[in-house]
Amino acid sequence: MRKPHPTDPQWSDVTPRAMFVNRRALMLGAGAFALAGPATAATPSRFSVTEPPTERSAITSYNNFYEFGFAKEDPARHAGKMKTDPWAVQIDGLVDRPGSYDLADVMKNQPLEERIYRLRCVEAWSMIVPWIGFELAGLLNRVGVQPSAKYVAFETLVDPETMPGVRGRNLAYPYVEGLRLDEAMNPLTILATGLYGDPLPNQNGAPIRLVVPWKYGFKSIKSIVRISLVADEPPTTWSAAQPSEYGFYANVNPQVDHPRWSQASERRVGDGLFAKRRETLMFNGYADEVAGLYAGMDLAKFY
Repeated sequence: MRKPHPTDPQWSDVTPRAMFVNRRALMLGAGAFALAGPATAATPSRFSVTEPPTERSAITSYNNFYEFGFAKEDPARHAGKMKTDPWAVQIDGLVDRPGSYDLADVMKNQPLEERIYRLRCVEAWSMIVPWIGFELAGLLNRVGVQPSAKYVAFETLVDPETMPGVRGRNLAYPYVEGLRLDEAMNPLTILATGLYGDPLPNQNGAPIRLVVPWKYGFKSIKSIVRISLVADEPPTTWSAAQPSEYGFYANVNPQVDHPRWSQASERRVGDGLFAKRRETLMFNGYADEVAGLYAGMDLAKFY
């Protein structure tokens, strides 16, 4: 039998997108999509952009996941040893039904969608990623958000045995992030379990990660093990490590430069080093959906 070669075309390269996603969702009996229920397929989303997705090889080989190292290639090189099955997510704080939820329970009755989103990294590079996931709001409504909750805090797995970056202590671990509750409940905010029709690779945040497309990529925390509803703004890893460079909100804003480089333009991964840079869009192009969340705020101060 002929062994597949890395350069062989993928099903996603030759099959219409909706057909490919539904086929994969139905076939992955032991995979992430089966957890959402029998015969459940991801459906295309009205929130998807019309730009063509970045090549799969770039999405899975050019990553920030510092638990596995600081180089973009390190996560793909080291993350394969991370154990993602079984997986549980602790949901606690100001909720009516706290507890440790198996991933199957987290995904239960959550309708999966394919959402082709822009991803903008603070280092001024970008991708177009075909995520598979479900709205965070659905999960929060299911566990019952109490009236005093104002923020949602997230925490990443820490496993020194499989994560060499953790052993190196390059940041304070566990990696933590947070959103204001209205940001978390926005329909653009999803928990992703797959991309390109397959379960998430480890280097992309398997088995479940946050995706907030109008914010810089470091807000979209990977490999989530805890979600907490809290009354006060939670600490976040990068704003604690370098507060002059990384604020709590991290909204994509071409008018607010990083102290060490401009954010007014970006380079699309895969375009080549000499390709013309693209103009950065306010809120990463999602202003129509999210600008109202920040009405009256000074976005240079609350960066």
